[in-house]
Amino acid sequence: MTLLNPDGPRGAGAKRVVGVIFDWAGTTVDFGSLAPVRTLERVFGEAGVPIEEEEARHDMGIAKRDHIAALLAMPRIQNEWAKVRGRPANANDLDVLYERFMPLQFECLQRYSNVIGGVPQVVENLRIRGIKIGSTTGYTRAMLDLLAAEAAKQGYSPDCSLTPEEGGAGRPYPFMIYAAAIKMQLYPLGAIIKVGDTASDIKEGLNAGVWSVGVAGTGNGIGLSEENFKALSDEEKSVKLRKARADLQLAGAHYVIDTLADLPAVVTAVEAHLNGTAA
Repeated sequence: MTLLNPDGPRGAGAKRVVGVIFDWAGTTVDFGSLAPVRTLERVFGEAGVPIEEEEARHDMGIAKRDHIAALLAMPRIQNEWAKVRGRPANANDLDVLYERFMPLQFECLQRYSNVIGGVPQVVENLRIRGIKIGSTTGYTRAMLDLLAAEAAKQGYSPDCSLTPEEGGAGRPYPFMIYAAAIKMQLYPLGAIIKVGDTASDIKEGLNAGVWSVGVAGTGNGIGLSEENFKALSDEEKSVKLRKARADLQLAGAHYVIDTLADLPAVVTAVEAHLNGTAA
């Protein structure tokens, strides 16, 4: 397992990984991270300013209101909004879009709540190793409660979960990770791993001083359902995976894996660094 970012956290004497904090959509549930994208596309389409999927995915992982604000700030969308509305988007427009987003996202979550294959088994592996399981998200508490209830029925239930409003701010700020560490009594931060599929996940982990691991094959970087991804040719899969891996490495990930099935090997590699035995 190759360490991509040599500036790894210091373990403050820890000899093993004490906690793993997962993202949700695209990492543990919702293969391809489709629910947020489909909802944003619908919200902006209804407003008369259709957005491209690439635009919707650009800031994926941050708090949803912040995500809508980031879309409104994109130059192309700014220009289209002014053409359609005769004026630039303002704070009231953000309020209206977010208000419309909320019920649509709830509706969409019902359709995109499947736990990604192998996740419950990986989590059980980590728990056998004495590792606590946390989670952070860009969803609101009400959204996450719905998603978590569905995930629990499928065998995945983290020990704790934090949302932006509970942490004080969303990604890339580190506060949700800090709150999760306090809630689960995890110390030191350098013995914690954050796992996610977006650049904002990676930056959240780096800003918190924990190990950041990117997941390339199941999330935002690929942006396809499992069925559609499997339908690609081997060459097409390879091209998409290379780009997704490169984007996560560029964001600063210490390790990049294709699926969570590779995470136990990362834990072993991190523990080797903590013990000073890494090659």
